[in-house]
Amino acid sequence: MSLSLLALTFTSPGPVLFQLGPVTVRWYGFLIASAVLIGVTLAQYLAQRRGVDPELIGDYAIWGVLAAIPCARLYYVLFQWDVYSQHPEQIIAIWRGGIAIHGAVIGGILAGLIFSRLNKLPFWQLADLVTPSLILGQAIGRWGNFFNSEAFGRPTDLPWKLYIPPERRPLEYLDVSYFHPTFLYESIWNLCVFALLMTLFFQGERKNWNIKPGTLFLTYLAAYSFGRFWIEGLRTDSLMLGPLRIAQVVSLVGILLGTLGLVWLYHFNRRLPEIVPQKFD
Repeated sequence: MSLSLLALTFTSPGPVLFQLGPVTVRWYGFLIASAVLIGVTLAQYLAQRRGVDPELIGDYAIWGVLAAIPCARLYYVLFQWDVYSQHPEQIIAIWRGGIAIHGAVIGGILAGLIFSRLNKLPFWQLADLVTPSLILGQAIGRWGNFFNSEAFGRPTDLPWKLYIPPERRPLEYLDVSYFHPTFLYESIWNLCVFALLMTLFFQGERKNWNIKPGTLFLTYLAAYSFGRFWIEGLRTDSLMLGPLRIAQVVSLVGILLGTLGLVWLYHFNRRLPEIVPQKFD
Protein backbone atom coordinates (compact mmCIF):
# COMPACT_ATOMS: atom_id res chain seq x y z
CA MET A 1 0.00 0.00 0.00
CA SER A 2 1.66 3.21 -1.14
CA LEU A 3 0.70 6.52 0.40
CA SER A 4 1.35 10.07 -0.74
CA LEU A 5 -0.25 13.39 -0.04
CA LEU A 6 -2.40 13.09 -3.15
CA ALA A 7 -3.04 9.39 -3.63
CA LEU A 8 -3.74 6.20 -1.72
CA THR A 9 -3.28 3.05 -3.76
CA PHE A 10 -4.00 -0.33 -2.17
CA THR A 11 -2.20 -3.42 -3.43
CA SER A 12 -2.82 -6.77 -1.78
CA PRO A 13 0.28 -8.75 -0.75
CA GLY A 14 -1.70 -11.93 -1.41
CA PRO A 15 -4.04 -14.21 0.52
CA VAL A 16 -1.39 -16.15 2.49
CA LEU A 17 -0.29 -14.79 5.86
CA PHE A 18 2.45 -17.38 6.39
CA GLN A 19 3.28 -20.99 5.68
CA LEU A 20 5.00 -23.54 7.91
CA GLY A 21 5.70 -26.71 6.00
CA PRO A 22 2.36 -28.16 4.91
CA VAL A 23 0.41 -25.69 7.07
CA THR A 24 -0.83 -22.58 5.30
CA VAL A 25 -2.41 -19.76 7.30
CA ARG A 26 -4.46 -17.39 5.17
CA TRP A 27 -5.35 -13.81 5.97
CA TYR A 28 -9.04 -14.55 5.51
CA GLY A 29 -9.14 -17.23 8.19
CA PHE A 30 -6.86 -15.27 10.50
CA LEU A 31 -9.10 -12.19 10.30
CA ILE A 32 -12.28 -14.20 10.92
CA ALA A 33 -10.71 -15.91 13.93
CA SER A 34 -9.46 -12.55 15.26
CA ALA A 35 -12.91 -10.99 14.79
CA VAL A 36 -14.54 -13.83 16.74
CA LEU A 37 -12.04 -13.57 19.60
CA ILE A 38 -12.32 -9.78 19.87
CA GLY A 39 -16.10 -9.94 19.49
CA VAL A 40 -16.57 -12.52 22.24
CA THR A 41 -14.36 -10.52 24.62
CA LEU A 42 -16.29 -7.33 23.93
CA ALA A 43 -19.72 -8.97 24.23
CA GLN A 44 -18.76 -10.58 27.54
CA TYR A 45 -17.66 -7.19 28.86
CA LEU A 46 -20.95 -5.60 27.81
CA ALA A 47 -22.89 -8.50 29.31
CA GLN A 48 -21.12 -8.06 32.64
CA ARG A 49 -22.13 -4.39 32.69
CA ARG A 50 -25.75 -5.44 32.13
CA GLY A 51 -25.70 -8.08 34.83
CA VAL A 52 -25.72 -11.01 32.42
CA ASP A 53 -23.44 -13.99 33.02
CA PRO A 54 -20.51 -13.56 30.58
CA GLU A 55 -20.23 -17.34 30.34
CA LEU A 56 -23.58 -17.36 28.57
CA ILE A 57 -22.13 -15.11 25.90
CA GLY A 58 -19.15 -17.41 25.50
CA ASP A 59 -21.51 -20.36 25.10
CA TYR A 60 -23.60 -18.47 22.55
CA ALA A 61 -20.47 -17.58 20.59
CA ILE A 62 -19.93 -21.27 19.88
CA TRP A 63 -23.52 -21.61 18.71
CA GLY A 64 -23.26 -18.44 16.66
CA VAL A 65 -20.05 -19.40 14.87
CA LEU A 66 -21.25 -22.93 14.17
CA ALA A 67 -24.42 -21.51 12.62
CA ALA A 68 -23.13 -18.32 10.99
CA ILE A 69 -20.20 -19.62 8.95
CA PRO A 70 -22.05 -22.53 7.26
CA CYS A 71 -25.07 -20.29 6.62
CA ALA A 72 -22.85 -17.57 5.18
CA ARG A 73 -21.25 -20.08 2.83
CA LEU A 74 -24.57 -21.73 1.91
CA TYR A 75 -26.12 -18.35 1.13
CA TYR A 76 -23.22 -17.51 -1.19
CA VAL A 77 -23.15 -20.90 -2.89
CA LEU A 78 -26.90 -20.90 -3.55
CA PHE A 79 -26.71 -17.61 -5.44
CA GLN A 80 -23.62 -18.81 -7.34
CA TRP A 81 -24.97 -22.28 -8.01
CA ASP A 82 -24.32 -22.06 -11.75
CA VAL A 83 -20.60 -21.96 -10.87
CA TYR A 84 -20.49 -24.38 -7.94
CA SER A 85 -22.67 -26.96 -9.66
CA GLN A 86 -19.83 -27.34 -12.15
CA HIS A 87 -17.18 -27.48 -9.40
CA PRO A 88 -18.83 -29.09 -6.33
CA GLU A 89 -15.43 -29.76 -4.76
CA GLN A 90 -15.13 -25.99 -4.24
CA ILE A 91 -18.28 -25.72 -2.13
CA ILE A 92 -16.42 -26.31 1.13
CA ALA A 93 -13.36 -24.25 0.14
CA ILE A 94 -14.33 -21.39 2.42
CA TRP A 95 -10.67 -20.43 2.92
CA ARG A 96 -10.69 -19.12 -0.64
CA GLY A 97 -13.35 -16.57 0.28
CA GLY A 98 -16.95 -16.52 -0.78
CA ILE A 99 -19.16 -16.01 2.24
CA ALA A 100 -22.10 -13.63 2.54
CA ILE A 101 -22.61 -11.57 5.66
CA HIS A 102 -26.38 -11.65 5.26
CA GLY A 103 -26.24 -15.42 5.44
CA ALA A 104 -24.07 -15.20 8.55
CA VAL A 105 -26.52 -12.81 10.23
CA ILE A 106 -29.44 -15.13 9.45
CA GLY A 107 -27.52 -18.05 10.91
CA GLY A 108 -26.60 -16.07 14.02
CA ILE A 109 -30.21 -15.00 14.56
CA LEU A 110 -31.49 -18.56 14.25
CA ALA A 111 -28.85 -19.74 16.71
CA GLY A 112 -29.76 -16.88 19.05
CA LEU A 113 -33.45 -17.76 19.00
CA ILE A 114 -32.75 -21.36 19.95
CA PHE A 115 -30.05 -20.48 22.48
CA SER A 116 -32.23 -17.85 24.17
CA ARG A 117 -35.12 -20.26 24.61
CA LEU A 118 -32.92 -23.03 25.98
CA ASN A 119 -31.13 -20.71 28.40
CA LYS A 120 -34.14 -18.57 29.39
CA LEU A 121 -32.45 -15.38 28.24
CA PRO A 122 -34.61 -12.71 26.53
CA PHE A 123 -33.69 -12.70 22.85
CA TRP A 124 -33.62 -8.90 22.45
CA GLN A 125 -31.27 -8.59 25.39
CA LEU A 126 -28.92 -11.13 23.85
CA ALA A 127 -29.18 -9.41 20.46
CA ASP A 128 -28.25 -6.01 21.90
CA LEU A 129 -25.24 -7.45 23.73
CA VAL A 130 -23.73 -9.17 20.68
CA THR A 131 -24.64 -6.67 17.96
CA PRO A 132 -21.68 -4.29 18.59
CA SER A 133 -19.36 -7.29 18.27
CA LEU A 134 -21.10 -8.32 15.06
CA ILE A 135 -20.56 -5.00 13.28
CA LEU A 136 -16.98 -4.75 14.58
CA GLY A 137 -16.33 -8.24 13.25
CA GLN A 138 -17.73 -7.20 9.88
CA ALA A 139 -15.35 -4.23 9.81
CA ILE A 140 -12.39 -6.53 10.48
CA GLY A 141 -13.55 -9.29 8.15
CA ARG A 142 -13.88 -6.97 5.15
CA TRP A 143 -10.08 -6.77 5.03
CA GLY A 144 -10.12 -10.43 4.06
CA ASN A 145 -11.60 -9.28 0.75
CA PHE A 146 -8.61 -6.99 0.32
CA PHE A 147 -6.07 -9.77 0.78
CA ASN A 148 -8.06 -12.05 -1.55
CA SER A 149 -8.45 -9.28 -4.17
CA GLU A 150 -12.20 -9.78 -4.26
CA ALA A 151 -15.45 -7.90 -3.62
CA PHE A 152 -14.09 -4.75 -5.26
CA GLY A 153 -16.00 -2.03 -7.06
CA ARG A 154 -16.15 -0.62 -10.54
CA PRO A 155 -13.07 0.91 -12.23
CA THR A 156 -12.05 4.29 -10.86
CA ASP A 157 -9.40 6.95 -11.37
CA LEU A 158 -9.99 8.54 -7.98
CA PRO A 159 -6.89 9.29 -5.85
CA TRP A 160 -7.87 6.36 -3.60
CA LYS A 161 -8.05 3.10 -5.51
CA LEU A 162 -7.38 -0.60 -5.36
CA TYR A 163 -5.03 -2.45 -7.70
CA ILE A 164 -6.44 -5.79 -8.85
CA PRO A 165 -4.10 -8.29 -10.55
CA PRO A 166 -5.18 -9.38 -14.05
CA GLU A 167 -6.15 -12.90 -12.99
CA ARG A 168 -8.71 -11.49 -10.49
CA ARG A 169 -10.35 -8.98 -12.82
CA PRO A 170 -13.74 -9.51 -14.49
CA LEU A 171 -13.41 -10.35 -18.18
CA GLU A 172 -14.90 -7.04 -19.25
CA TYR A 173 -12.25 -5.16 -17.24
CA LEU A 174 -9.09 -7.06 -18.18
CA ASP A 175 -7.44 -3.87 -19.42
CA VAL A 176 -8.30 -1.91 -16.25
CA SER A 177 -5.96 -1.90 -13.25
CA TYR A 178 -7.67 0.17 -10.56
CA PHE A 179 -11.05 -0.23 -8.91
CA HIS A 180 -13.10 1.20 -6.06
CA PRO A 181 -11.86 -0.26 -2.75
CA THR A 182 -15.36 -1.19 -1.60
CA PHE A 183 -13.86 -3.36 1.16
CA LEU A 184 -12.48 -0.14 2.66
CA TYR A 185 -15.72 1.80 2.22
CA GLU A 186 -17.67 -0.87 4.05
CA SER A 187 -15.05 -1.35 6.76
CA ILE A 188 -15.10 2.38 7.53
CA TRP A 189 -18.90 2.48 7.45
CA ASN A 190 -19.08 -0.49 9.81
CA LEU A 191 -16.69 1.19 12.23
CA CYS A 192 -18.96 4.26 12.22
CA VAL A 193 -21.97 2.06 13.00
CA PHE A 194 -19.95 0.38 15.76
CA ALA A 195 -19.15 3.79 17.26
CA LEU A 196 -22.85 4.70 17.15
CA LEU A 197 -23.88 1.49 18.94
CA MET A 198 -21.23 1.90 21.63
CA THR A 199 -22.29 5.50 22.15
CA LEU A 200 -25.88 4.39 22.65
CA PHE A 201 -24.77 1.68 25.07
CA PHE A 202 -22.51 3.77 27.30
CA GLN A 203 -24.28 7.12 27.05
CA GLY A 204 -27.48 5.31 27.88
CA GLU A 205 -25.82 4.17 31.10
CA ARG A 206 -24.29 7.53 32.02
CA LYS A 207 -27.29 9.70 31.19
CA ASN A 208 -29.99 7.21 32.19
CA TRP A 209 -31.49 7.16 28.74
CA ASN A 210 -34.38 4.76 28.42
CA ILE A 211 -32.69 2.46 25.91
CA LYS A 212 -35.28 -0.22 25.29
CA PRO A 213 -34.42 -3.85 24.55
CA GLY A 214 -33.82 -4.36 20.85
CA THR A 215 -32.67 -0.79 20.20
CA LEU A 216 -29.06 -1.62 19.38
CA PHE A 217 -30.01 -4.48 17.08
CA LEU A 218 -32.60 -2.40 15.20
CA THR A 219 -30.17 0.52 14.90
CA TYR A 220 -27.58 -1.85 13.46
CA LEU A 221 -30.12 -3.31 11.06
CA ALA A 222 -31.10 0.09 9.65
CA ALA A 223 -27.69 1.79 9.72
CA TYR A 224 -25.62 -1.07 8.32
CA SER A 225 -28.21 -1.76 5.62
CA PHE A 226 -28.22 1.89 4.55
CA GLY A 227 -24.47 1.89 3.93
CA ARG A 228 -24.45 -1.57 2.39
CA PHE A 229 -27.16 -0.58 -0.13
CA TRP A 230 -25.00 2.25 -1.49
CA ILE A 231 -21.72 0.31 -1.45
CA GLU A 232 -23.27 -2.73 -3.12
CA GLY A 233 -24.21 -0.54 -6.09
CA LEU A 234 -20.48 -0.02 -6.77
CA ARG A 235 -19.49 -3.68 -6.78
CA THR A 236 -18.80 -5.80 -9.84
CA ASP A 237 -19.45 -9.20 -8.24
CA SER A 238 -22.85 -8.82 -6.59
CA LEU A 239 -24.93 -11.93 -6.02
CA MET A 240 -27.85 -11.59 -8.40
CA LEU A 241 -31.42 -12.83 -8.63
CA GLY A 242 -32.37 -11.97 -12.17
CA PRO A 243 -31.72 -8.22 -12.60
CA LEU A 244 -31.70 -7.56 -8.84
CA ARG A 245 -28.69 -7.31 -6.57
CA ILE A 246 -29.62 -9.57 -3.67
CA ALA A 247 -27.66 -7.57 -1.07
CA GLN A 248 -29.51 -4.39 -2.06
CA VAL A 249 -32.89 -6.10 -1.78
CA VAL A 250 -31.99 -7.50 1.64
CA SER A 251 -30.62 -4.09 2.67
CA LEU A 252 -33.90 -2.40 1.77
CA VAL A 253 -35.71 -4.95 3.94
CA GLY A 254 -33.23 -4.28 6.75
CA ILE A 255 -33.72 -0.51 6.52
CA LEU A 256 -37.50 -0.96 6.59
CA LEU A 257 -37.56 -3.41 9.51
CA GLY A 258 -34.99 -1.47 11.55
CA THR A 259 -36.76 1.86 11.04
CA LEU A 260 -40.23 0.50 11.74
CA GLY A 261 -38.94 -1.25 14.85
CA LEU A 262 -37.42 1.96 16.23
CA VAL A 263 -40.61 3.88 15.46
CA TRP A 264 -42.57 1.19 17.30
CA LEU A 265 -40.28 1.47 20.32
CA TYR A 266 -39.98 5.23 20.63
CA HIS A 267 -42.78 6.91 18.71
CA PHE A 268 -45.52 4.57 19.82
CA ASN A 269 -43.72 3.81 23.09
CA ARG A 270 -44.28 0.08 22.77
CA ARG A 271 -42.04 -2.89 23.51
CA LEU A 272 -40.95 -5.45 20.98
CA PRO A 273 -42.76 -8.78 21.38
CA GLU A 274 -40.82 -11.11 23.64
CA ILE A 275 -39.73 -14.06 21.54
CA VAL A 276 -38.54 -15.67 24.75
CA PRO A 277 -40.69 -14.72 27.79
CA GLN A 278 -38.95 -13.01 30.68
CA LYS A 279 -40.84 -15.06 33.25
CA PHE A 280 -40.50 -18.81 33.37
CA ASP A 281 -42.02 -21.58 35.42
